[in-house]
Amino acid sequence: IPCFDHGAPLRGVLESLAPYNLPCLVVDDGSAPETQEALARAERELPFVRLHRLARNAGKGVALASGYRLAASQGFTHALQMDADGQHDAAAVPAFLEAMQKDPDALVLGLPVFDESAPRARIWARQLSRAAVWLATLSLDIHAPLCGMRGVPLALALRVLDAGPLGPRMEFDPEFAVRCVWAGAPVRNVPVRVSYPSN
Repeated sequence: IPCFDHGAPLRGVLESLAPYNLPCLVVDDGSAPETQEALARAERELPFVRLHRLARNAGKGVALASGYRLAASQGFTHALQMDADGQHDAAAVPAFLEAMQKDPDALVLGLPVFDESAPRARIWARQLSRAAVWLATLSLDIHAPLCGMRGVPLALALRVLDAGPLGPRMEFDPEFAVRCVWAGAPVRNVPVRVSYPSN
């Protein structure tokens, strides 16, 4: 989970993950002291949480790349990625794990199921991003290139990261998905309910 100043909603995300008994790596992307304190408290109080802090804010893409490399160095083969702001419904976790187990070489992407809280502009932006990605890959395999909930084979991630630079910020997610397709990885799309918290 990459985090930049989402200390309050992230606590709820972490608590929603507790029933699944998964180790959780939070990459703090140079958050302010208040968030740093909240993350340190979460690491103390939730035994499955480990915190990795970047010295300064470098962007979501840098945080994710750091997390992939750190997880791989610790012997993990896959990562289940989520956003820190509470948009993704943790009830989708078992479906992601099942998809990752069935096809361990695949990039498993979240397919958002929006509720009424979703801003119309966000939905249109997602449609435009889909068209751009389909053109870049000459494939319709990637249904939601912007969704931050995804299952990532770490060997694939390291190959993609080592092949050339990716955008350091929000552009990382769609660029990474495209590069995975270019690398020959299959793609699986798993529905996840997405809401936009009001605070």
